[in-house]
Amino acid sequence: MSDLQPAGSIALNRPALSLNAYNPKSIRQTFGNLPDFRNLGVVTRVLLAANFAGLIAALLRSGTLFEALDQFALIATTLEPPLLATLVCLHVLGRWLRRLNYLLGLALVLLVAAAIAAGVAAGLKALGLGQAEAAWSAGYALLLCLTLAAYFSLRERAFSPALAEARLQALQARIRPHFLFNSINAVLSLIRRDPRRAETALEDMAELFRSVMTDNRYLVTLDEEVTLTRRYLDLELLRLGDRLIVDWSVDPLCGPALLPPMLLQPLVENAVYHGIEPGTEPGRIEISVRRAGDQLLLALFNPYWPQHQHRQGNRMALENIGERLALHFDVEATLETSIVDKRFRILIGIPWRTVGEAAP
Repeated sequence: MSDLQPAGSIALNRPALSLNAYNPKSIRQTFGNLPDFRNLGVVTRVLLAANFAGLIAALLRSGTLFEALDQFALIATTLEPPLLATLVCLHVLGRWLRRLNYLLGLALVLLVAAAIAAGVAAGLKALGLGQAEAAWSAGYALLLCLTLAAYFSLRERAFSPALAEARLQALQARIRPHFLFNSINAVLSLIRRDPRRAETALEDMAELFRSVMTDNRYLVTLDEEVTLTRRYLDLELLRLGDRLIVDWSVDPLCGPALLPPMLLQPLVENAVYHGIEPGTEPGRIEISVRRAGDQLLLALFNPYWPQHQHRQGNRMALENIGERLALHFDVEATLETSIVDKRFRILIGIPWRTVGEAAP
């Protein structure tokens, strides 16, 4: 769907947003829950940790590097099958496990890992492909799981300050003071000649600043984020008029997709501040949202003015958004910036999640 928004248009009687309606508990992977075993970052860390432990064991058993490689290959025959089978099982059970309290969930993970390790070891030994006893394999699996559980718990605590800092930055730097002052002045100029439009603008301001104070741990739908961004743009249109042209291209099927709150609006605010304000002619901001496989792709283009790139705030805002994406989705989210045909481009990819699909 392509929608060209003309300057000066203000939509009336819009419903209030309902931010933070969903709580999929998806910031990073833990925060009081088991790791999200469906997340690529968690799976990668588990694989690396398990194979690193196998490599250390091979080095301790060997006198030379070649002997260590032989030992590691031997260990891998009994390590990889149960490890991969356990990860597949936990991936299937991941959403259900995260509904349980931490200790019960951890106990079930230990039981699954030990049972699979013992069963695979017994099967490989019966086929003559392995030497490990079932009991020893189960014990190693339990030890590895407990070590990884301690690691993820420590990692959660290590990243908690980053979460608090990201939230603080969102509260302090998300909406620039000059925007607030300009919006108030624009509303004051409307009160007598167009009181209905002034009332709508005040509603937009109230909704926008209420959104700033929301808890970034909760995800919102794309529809809500687009509605919030349109409110912001309507306020900017009061000031910029014909100088601001916004071209929306949003797939309506992407409306239920979940994403962090205040993700799109700060990017559009940056586009106005760095791409529209420095120019004297009308400028165009292009916003595109579509689904590509299991990814939600957001693209934003705005005019690029090299002589005005000393303006403060652009890099900090992008870093803030990148950090929040990492806190929510780990390595599964991407943020890229580039300059294409004298336009600044931002491309964001996040895992496709909807209310029904999100981890509880």
